[in-house]
Amino acid sequence: MNGSDAVIVFEGARAEYPGGTVAVEGLDLQVRPHELMVLVGPSGCGKSTTLRMVNRLVELTAGRVLVEGTDVARTDPVTLRRRIGYVIQHVGLFPHRTVAQNVATVPALLGWSRERIRERTAELLELVGLDPGTYARRYPHQLSGGERQRVGVARALAAEPAVLLMDEPFGAVDPVGRRRLQEEFWRIQRRLGTAVIFVTHDVDEAVRLGDRIVVMSNGGHVEQVADAVTLLAHPAPGMVADFVGAGRTARLLPITELTAADLDPLEGVGGPSGAGATAPGGPGGAPASGEGVTAAGGPASGARVPAVRLGDRLDAALAALVAGGPAVPVHDADGRPVGRLTEAGLLRALRRAVAGAETPA
Repeated sequence: MNGSDAVIVFEGARAEYPGGTVAVEGLDLQVRPHELMVLVGPSGCGKSTTLRMVNRLVELTAGRVLVEGTDVARTDPVTLRRRIGYVIQHVGLFPHRTVAQNVATVPALLGWSRERIRERTAELLELVGLDPGTYARRYPHQLSGGERQRVGVARALAAEPAVLLMDEPFGAVDPVGRRRLQEEFWRIQRRLGTAVIFVTHDVDEAVRLGDRIVVMSNGGHVEQVADAVTLLAHPAPGMVADFVGAGRTARLLPITELTAADLDPLEGVGGPSGAGATAPGGPGGAPASGEGVTAAGGPASGARVPAVRLGDRLDAALAALVAGGPAVPVHDADGRPVGRLTEAGLLRALRRAVAGAETPA
């Protein structure tokens, strides 16, 4: 990519702390428009330092960082930070201000009108799944950890920033809440198209969220930049392969979608006659929301297993196979049965994902 097309550009960026510790050395990296780029690596590898160089919470000792073509070192840091959203692990909401007032912080500093602030606050609370009528007047201490994190995301997006920086934002949330926040944030980012740098030490979180993943080692060295499937299928030897781990094939399950090519014909699914399965509930035999289907070969007659549709992730498909037996019916978006998924089909899907991954140069 031409550097002029990138939203964020690191050019030979270097950060050295007092005492001589070099956190990042000679970093060259570009973040594309609308991209969610994840920085991942062991503790002390310079991930957070790299993030903070963008909004000048850490000053460079050499090189440049450009945001929308402008050198951050030549920009007033206060003005710069009002243009960049920033979300941290413990949120940092103002405890004496309501949720609405927290979200409105930067727009108020920028001099937005009250009406515009009110509309934007309500829009963002809806976007992050918090009803404005219920939450706008609450205070941070009245919220759960996951709700506070949602408010933090809303506040960071309030002034419509071109860039969003997120430093292990979901790390303090329980596992169930964390997965829900990941899914919600992925949906929000896809809707808004904001360029994001997201820092995590969690490989699973990185591959679930990232358009591209940057694996870093100590000293801020970039070991590999790749999309999630390529990283898991072809990790760079040495540090990256060790960091991603021996279970990397299983990590393909939640990021690979089920396609028609992975299915067997419908024959053999359903009752003893071998007719195609008919699932109760939705149109065209599609299960109603929250229902499953009855699959031949299940553990017991009438057993309910999760419904499977084209486009579902393979981890959900695997769960249906475990619950439903050797084959489960699969429906399209309109609820029509289009085939059946077997263990062999699931394996084909994994092989397809690996075969489609880019081979590193």
